[in-house]
Amino acid sequence: MGFSIPHLLVVLAIAMVVFGTKKLKNVGSDLGGAIKGFKDAMKEGEDEQKISKTEGATIEGQARTEEKSPLEK
Repeated sequence: MGFSIPHLLVVLAIAMVVFGTKKLKNVGSDLGGAIKGFKDAMKEGEDEQKISKTEGATIEGQARTEEKSPLEK
């Protein structure tokens, strides 16, 4: 039920006839650039989440120590 190599070759040949090799090359490079941009954005989002988690832990830790110090005095 899946596509075999001969099926994919026929589809590629039809696409080359319809669009031409130059357009297919441009579409391929544009698609690759879009995927790379998406991966970079996902990595940047993960980095921001890690930073916010560590900052949140620091702020909570500081708040806890500030709450304890007036009671200890």
